[in-house]
Amino acid sequence: MGFDGVSPYLAGSLPPCAFALKSLLRSGHAPPVTTTGKRVLRWLAVPSLLLAACVCLSLSSCSTVERTVSAPPQVEGATFVGNQACAECHTNYTRAFAASAHGRIHSDSPRLVGQTGCESCHGPGSKHVQTGGQGRDKFIVNPRKSPEACFACHVQTHAEFRLPHHHQVLEGKLHCGQCHDAHGFDIHKPKGGLALSRLNETCANCHREQSKTHVFGHEALREGCVACHTPHGSFTKNLLHQRDTNLCIKCHAQVQTTAGDIVFGNTSHGAFISRATCWAAGCHTAVHGSNIDPKLRY
Repeated sequence: MGFDGVSPYLAGSLPPCAFALKSLLRSGHAPPVTTTGKRVLRWLAVPSLLLAACVCLSLSSCSTVERTVSAPPQVEGATFVGNQACAECHTNYTRAFAASAHGRIHSDSPRLVGQTGCESCHGPGSKHVQTGGQGRDKFIVNPRKSPEACFACHVQTHAEFRLPHHHQVLEGKLHCGQCHDAHGFDIHKPKGGLALSRLNETCANCHREQSKTHVFGHEALREGCVACHTPHGSFTKNLLHQRDTNLCIKCHAQVQTTAGDIVFGNTSHGAFISRATCWAAGCHTAVHGSNIDPKLRY
C-alpha cells in the first residue's frame, strides 16, 4: 500500500507557495530605503526583477492546485466500490460521517465527486467486501495501524511529529484515533461538554497526574492544556510552546522598574527571569496546581 505521486493538498486549499506569497503581501514592509545626501538608494533593479520572476514561477506552479487531490491509499488488486457498500455493514460510522469535519470537506468539493468518502482514507474496498470483512488489516487500510492515511492530507501535523519532542505516533506507540474521531461530528474525543474542558479531558486520558483537581489551580488550565503545550510536537521539552519565561509572561504581566529590575506581583524576579521557565527554574514547581500554596511553589 502506498501514498505517492499526487499533491497532498485537497482541492480548493492553498499550497505552500501561496501561503508564502500571502505572508509577504500581508507583512506591510516596504523595501529597505537608505538616504545619502540628495540620493535615495532603493532595491537594485536586478534583484527586483529576480524576485518578480520567482513570484511568477511560483504562481505558475500553483495554478493547477484546484485540480489536484490527495491520492487515496492503495490495496493491491482491489477496486473502489463506493460509500453505499460500506454503509451496509458500517451503519454506525456512515450515519455520522456526512456531518463530520471530514465528510463536509469532501461533500463541499464538487471536483472530488466519486473519489471521496470511506475509501479516500481506507483505500479501495472491493476485496474487503468480497471477503465479508475478513482479513481486515490485509484488504483494507486501517489508520489505527498506520498514520500514513492521515498524513496524506495532514502534512503539517506529520512534520510536527518529526520535531525533537513529540507524541510518539511515528514510533507506533500512539495513533491519531486515540485523540481524534475521524468519523464523528466533533473531531475531538471525548464527546460532550464545553470545548475547552473537552480538550483537557482528551489529554487527561493519559496525563492523569497533571489533570487532577487542586485546591489552588493554575488559571491557564481554564484556557486548556494547549495554552502552554502544543499537542503534536515541539522543539521544547514537555511540548511547551516556548522554553523560557516568555511562555509565562504571555499571561503574567511584568513591570520593569527604573532600576532595571523585573517585578511580578510586587515581587522582584530579576535574579530568576533569565534561568528558564518559572517551573524549570525551581520556583513554581506545582505548575498544574497545588493543594497548599496559592502561588504554586510546591
